[in-house]
Amino acid sequence: MARVICIANQKGGVGKTTTAVNLSAALAVCEKQTLLVDCDPQANATSGMGIDTSNVEKTLYHGMLGRAGAKSLIVESAIKTLKIIPSNLELIGFEVEMISNPDREQRLKKLISELEKAFEFIILDCPPSMSLLTVNALTAADSLLIPLQCEFYALEGLGKLLNTVKRIKRALNPDLNIAGILLTMFDKRTNLSYQVAEEAEKYFKDIVFKTMVPRNIRLSEAPSFGKPILLYDATSAGAQSYFELAKEIMQNKSHNVI
Repeated sequence: MARVICIANQKGGVGKTTTAVNLSAALAVCEKQTLLVDCDPQANATSGMGIDTSNVEKTLYHGMLGRAGAKSLIVESAIKTLKIIPSNLELIGFEVEMISNPDREQRLKKLISELEKAFEFIILDCPPSMSLLTVNALTAADSLLIPLQCEFYALEGLGKLLNTVKRIKRALNPDLNIAGILLTMFDKRTNLSYQVAEEAEKYFKDIVFKTMVPRNIRLSEAPSFGKPILLYDATSAGAQSYFELAKEIMQNKSHNVI
């Protein structure tokens, strides 16, 4: 059975999609059968893997509405062991069309249950909001990975996110745990990055991953070439950090702290 990891934070610009794409690629390069599911209508994970969103016939939208089976949505990537379920702007319509559906929070869980035996890891990339799509991802996941940028106000809002996760665990997904908090955009040149890291470790202790993702130009460039960092520049500091994160994910179990 696959480990289903949801990558979420209601704040934008914290490195969710960067982490989803590059963690998926790193796990796949480590010979783990991996599926990346793009749950964001902006479809940045889809385009970041080199897929033209305008040319995709079936997307997550069709699967979530029951118009296509999960297997028919899967698209190949440049890495043999990494597959993708793409997204596009159509996915915006999901929330409107499902508003009166009694099982609207369970649609993604039901969809990916068809695939759990085929993969070792399923990574869910969420939109930057606590929308119905994010609730679906949290309901479908075994664990939540929270990217936390090393910037001012980074910890603000994290308490709200964890409270929301508690409610989802209580009402929809009692098996949901925390995979860890990932510090992103770490800049060795600034005291602020060290302060945020220190505060995070003080309050959340061993929930914080040892790996920290640096602020890295090559990491920022890779999506515009439609490649994960491991295919764009495998020797960069950004690529190495996601390899290290993949090792931590493979070695560690989730934390039952919510």
